[in-house]
Amino acid sequence: MILIAGGGVGGLTLALMLHQRGIPCTVFEAAEEVRELGVGINTLPHGIAELAALGLLPALDAVAIRTRELRYLNHLGQTLWSEPRGLHAGHPMPQFSIHRGRLHGVLWRAAAERLPQGALRTGERLLGFTQDAEGVTAQFTSGPQRGTALIGADGIHSALRALLHPQDGGIRWQGIQMWRGALDWPAFETGDVMLIAGDLKAKLVFYPIGPGSTPGHRLTNWVIYARVASGETPPPRREDWSRRGRLKDVLPLARRLKLPFLDLEALIRASPARLEYPMCDRDPLPWWTQGRVTLLGDAAHPMYPVGSNGASQAILDARCLADLLASQPAPAALAAYEADRLPKTAAIVASNRKGGPERVVDVVCERAPRGFTRIEDVIPMEDLAAIARGYAQTAGFAVTSPMGSR
Repeated sequence: MILIAGGGVGGLTLALMLHQRGIPCTVFEAAEEVRELGVGINTLPHGIAELAALGLLPALDAVAIRTRELRYLNHLGQTLWSEPRGLHAGHPMPQFSIHRGRLHGVLWRAAAERLPQGALRTGERLLGFTQDAEGVTAQFTSGPQRGTALIGADGIHSALRALLHPQDGGIRWQGIQMWRGALDWPAFETGDVMLIAGDLKAKLVFYPIGPGSTPGHRLTNWVIYARVASGETPPPRREDWSRRGRLKDVLPLARRLKLPFLDLEALIRASPARLEYPMCDRDPLPWWTQGRVTLLGDAAHPMYPVGSNGASQAILDARCLADLLASQPAPAALAAYEADRLPKTAAIVASNRKGGPERVVDVVCERAPRGFTRIEDVIPMEDLAAIARGYAQTAGFAVTSPMGSR
């Protein structure tokens, strides 16, 4: 029996993969009630391939958007770089833009249908653990549970991470604040294009994440982020994360962006909820695994939400760990999992701190803050390609022959 602390994207994907391989598991979720919370995320083709192997592609297609193109723009709406995504870039699987809560709902319902009764337990917070040569005993809210391994998939505020690394430096914040929302909005172009626009002061991320109220509308996600404090400033208190944002804070940032195709102020004002989040991560750990205990997903490697990699890397963690648990005793499997996944995810954490592929915007705006006539006069296209495609290589979703980028 594998004990999984945390019923988010990573924990549920692991549970479904273990079940597919005939390995019993139980998921212990701290929340009393599972609700479809959050806003938009992207799941990349290498992650979607793993969900497709679980038979989840039809369920995802029903609630998500197959992203066709990613476009980087400056604050005037001039295109800096564009590239096809998913199937359009030559991948065998799509990239999905999706509401995080809907992705979680797809996984939770699949787990509820496939796993034995009682394998999904809510209101179960991890309190501690002990282990011996034969197994691990985890203490949850309802009492002790015995298993062959304990996997902490309990997010950026992971209880298991704190138990394994009591001296961990904690949440890291470079002073960047995000304002986010999602609403029904007229489709931009073909309704499957993702935009990242801005300058050195503020950036917008804008993309559709699901069907809208009419064929000409989409459930649309937007994010505006900007540096509001120095890197030495402590992060906002945990209870202030996802609090309601104030128009007086976000609208001045939105007004910096003169996008001729989007009334950004109207979009923000129309949003039913404008939530405020700090852009946080944690320093990579020297190790995840202690005997029969290890970490997965955001518990192991929380990263800045640039490059569309958080959920995808948790899914890849789950695949790697499930395969190893199916072929080796738990301690050996967990050690091999860490050896494979820790260095790969640490490299992505480091790249995301530097802006990931969104450095395309920073580099061009440094050189041409008032715009340009020809992008080639500002920066060679091969330099932009090196940023965008270099990140894809680091994150593991590069295609051998990229199609039609500029």
